[in-house]
Amino acid sequence: MVAVLEFEKPIMEIQEKIEELKKISLESGMDLNKEIETFEQQAQDYKKELYSNLKPSQKLQIARHPERPNFLDFVNNMCEDFVEFHGDREGMDDRAIIGGIAKIDGKPIMIIGTMKGKSTKENLEYNFGMPQPQGYRKALRLFKHANKFGLPIVTLIDTPGAYPGISAEETNQGGAIAVNLRDMAKLEVPVIAIITGEGCSGGALGLAVANKVFLLEHAYYTVISPEGCASILWRDASKSAEAAEALKITAKDLLKFDIIDGEILEPTGGAHKDYAEISANMKKTILDSLDELSKMSKTELKTSRYEKFRKMGMFLEMPA
Repeated sequence: MVAVLEFEKPIMEIQEKIEELKKISLESGMDLNKEIETFEQQAQDYKKELYSNLKPSQKLQIARHPERPNFLDFVNNMCEDFVEFHGDREGMDDRAIIGGIAKIDGKPIMIIGTMKGKSTKENLEYNFGMPQPQGYRKALRLFKHANKFGLPIVTLIDTPGAYPGISAEETNQGGAIAVNLRDMAKLEVPVIAIITGEGCSGGALGLAVANKVFLLEHAYYTVISPEGCASILWRDASKSAEAAEALKITAKDLLKFDIIDGEILEPTGGAHKDYAEISANMKKTILDSLDELSKMSKTELKTSRYEKFRKMGMFLEMPA
């Protein structure tokens, strides 16, 4: 059973009424088709209105939905011939980051992403999508492999942030992310990053120094989680909705600030409603971007990536 979010309960009430009418119609033989059609249209209109006007805090709930497709769901729906590569060549294989070679419409690519589970057992295996330094080193190894063999790179990001535990700090979490930022900027192949759910802090950015950065419609991308921001500013994590509004974490806001290059539309209700549809939308975006970036030289790819990130940020100078 798919989890129902708090703001979705009115939709479920209409749906329950429809099912009740269908049952009455079947058991009594009464013709209730007109009433059923009316309720179905009401439900459809309400869904369209609701999901096109979500608040950032509501998008946050969809981005974290337990049934939202994860990295391997997208790979299985978009790619052919995926071969996973393991390990950082220093004795560790962080399962929070998965990557390998694949084909998308017959085009070879290197695809890498953060991985979440859908059960407690899976989330323990994937550390709830929070990579440790070994994961970033594995990703860097695959970046360099792709660069050596001229493979375009696609990264799919869904993480609440890099793992903040003692073990990660002891093995140089900050340094591992910093090296990724530096070396991704120097790659001579096209790099496309898609934030598919949560895109929090340096944990996300460690895979997102790309020529093209896209955000799914109900995903978010931020320097800090709304709960973390609220805890720092107001000493009250319950003000996360207010923080989410102020942080400008949604695709439409990030497009205005030139942080991302585009928004990828999701099925009505969120990506978890139709894995095939969202994967098809992502696949088209990736293929269109590859066609555009393939026309650029190695120098142009590096330069455009560098300039993209250098121009981020705005400030106003006020007269004295």
